[in-house]
Amino acid sequence: MKANLLVGALVAAGLIGTGAAAYRGHWSPIASVQANPAVLEAGVAAPAVNPATSSLPLNGFSDLVKAYGPAVVNVRVEGTVKTSNQVQGIPDDLPPEFRDFFRNFRGQVPRATPMRGEGSGFIVSPDGYILTNAHVVENADHVTVLLTDRREYTAKVVGSDKATDVAVLKIDATGLPTVKVGDSRRAQVGEWVVAIGSPFGFENSVTAGIVSAKSRALPGDAGSYVPFIQTDVAVNPGNSGGPLFNLAGEVIGINSQIYSRSGGFQGISFAIPIEIAMNVEGQLVKHGKVERGRLGVTVQEVNASLASSFGLDRPRGALVSSVDPGSPAEKAGLQVGDIVLSYNGHPIEHNNELALLVADSHPGTKAEVEVWRKGKKETLAVAPAEQKAKLASNDDDDAKAAGHGRLGVVVRPLTADEREEVGKKALVVEQVNGAAERAGVQPGDLVLQLNGTPVTTPEQLRDAVAKSGKRAALLIQRDNRQLFVPVEMG
Repeated sequence: MKANLLVGALVAAGLIGTGAAAYRGHWSPIASVQANPAVLEAGVAAPAVNPATSSLPLNGFSDLVKAYGPAVVNVRVEGTVKTSNQVQGIPDDLPPEFRDFFRNFRGQVPRATPMRGEGSGFIVSPDGYILTNAHVVENADHVTVLLTDRREYTAKVVGSDKATDVAVLKIDATGLPTVKVGDSRRAQVGEWVVAIGSPFGFENSVTAGIVSAKSRALPGDAGSYVPFIQTDVAVNPGNSGGPLFNLAGEVIGINSQIYSRSGGFQGISFAIPIEIAMNVEGQLVKHGKVERGRLGVTVQEVNASLASSFGLDRPRGALVSSVDPGSPAEKAGLQVGDIVLSYNGHPIEHNNELALLVADSHPGTKAEVEVWRKGKKETLAVAPAEQKAKLASNDDDDAKAAGHGRLGVVVRPLTADEREEVGKKALVVEQVNGAAERAGVQPGDLVLQLNGTPVTTPEQLRDAVAKSGKRAALLIQRDNRQLFVPVEMG
């Protein structure tokens, strides 16, 4: 799995990934909660119907491992990543107190650095379709799949979806052993689960534990499409992409992240629900991309204080904090201050549930949205648009978190009214943690430049962060005053 060290953003919190990139310390992280019958075609394993058992067999997990262990594979990747070399060119008249700081980001030139890593995966069809994590195969030029019988295959990356951290591989083989696909929605907190993978390269290692919680939203994953399964199963770098089994031998998740302050397993791991993974798999196999709906709103959690302020009976729903101009939400009449209580009849308890439901909507199909507005309920009709996502890239909503991984901010562009008031184009900081928080950046600050490069869109900020070294100079505006903030991104 990948080192979800959020390198400045989540190291303090301790959330890291566990795959090939874990050895490099990079964050790559998130899509429907509903299983899509259409994805059960095109070489995809059919879901199992037997419910998981809750009692531990006398022989432990040996029968499960014998039956389905051969369908778990080791994934080895080779590729290149872009890094920067420092060159000279610091102005002679630069004050001494700034020379060391600017030396770390001025005059950088990119270069390709060889990369190797390992992860896990599992076979979902006899003709060679394999599921793994997107971060396992990120930047990979060559992917090798090793089976338990020591056969090796060169794998093709059929597609990759960063938003959910799911990737599909294909090897040229037939008659392969496959896993049995289950339903994570039927899993109960406290039931036994088993992981098989290649921690630190130790192939086909088996660990076990219980489901600790369900529908977890991870720190920093605003708008995530993945309600993670939390377990206490021992998961380490190299386990990424491996299956999480219930006692019936059904795969209910893909091991993806760990929460750690040391870089190794500390009792908390997270898996992607299998329904989400199979939905993505089906779309990647058929269309080469993942189609999602988009409303064009930013929402936040409703706590007790906000619920009281808006006259709501209890904390629930998703509070709309911004509406994108020209978006489906604006056309439907959604307003800042609305609290979305349900979407197409599905009640919304937490704000991240709205992103899941909207993402699962077919673009252009109308949906009913119940909102709480000025002390009463109203119903609106909205038709989500399609996310403008590319293969193996983040979608538009994810772009709002541009730079979140290393820089530690969630930003959005200024609205037309805000631009008129401020008199310039900029990005508004909505959330801050990690490196940016330690540097003193605050919500509400306006981001103008990074390392001298103007940034007016989340994508520009993300690109500027990617090109930066360990330190960066962030130009912000606060209370009509501009200042540079030095940020140590690690």
